[in-house]
Amino acid sequence: MPATDQEIIELFGQDKTKEKGFNLLVEKYKQDIYFNIRRLVFSHEDANDISQNVLIKIWKHLDQYRGEAGLKTWIIKICVNESLTFLERKKKMLNIIDEEGYNDYVTKTVAEDRFLSGDKIQHLLQEAIQRLPEKQRAVFTLRYYEEMPYEEMAKIFGGSEGGLKASYHFAVKKVEEFLLQY
Repeated sequence: MPATDQEIIELFGQDKTKEKGFNLLVEKYKQDIYFNIRRLVFSHEDANDISQNVLIKIWKHLDQYRGEAGLKTWIIKICVNESLTFLERKKKMLNIIDEEGYNDYVTKTVAEDRFLSGDKIQHLLQEAIQRLPEKQRAVFTLRYYEEMPYEEMAKIFGGSEGGLKASYHFAVKKVEEFLLQY
């Protein structure tokens, strides 16, 4: 049985057991970290790199965690922020100045991704998700894949639950419209 969040935090809070607490955290949340990042940046290699950055941030800042949100929510907030920052840097690096240029890049990436399994509809769904604006993509993936309540998402993004519901609704409509083209 995995350690509870409270056990992890208590172990991390003591010098003798800090590493053990962190290792338990990694074991418990490594898949959540990876897949939350992967759904935002899409690339397996990029998701691995960002996951490492997230783990470093968690190591450096876990002692500052105050419990206002659940530990998983706090971790996902770090994942989302790191992913969005990465995407902005990547667009600049690729000299992409508009969403359409980025969408073209993503379409090519989806077609070439050797780590993506599944049939055509799965590829189309991934392409539709990747075409969403970054924040909308983050809201969509947290709600669709994680079934995260809007209340928890508000702790990640700030803002109101109503605004997040609207963002999710618009994202769903865009995904549906994209899929109906095929």
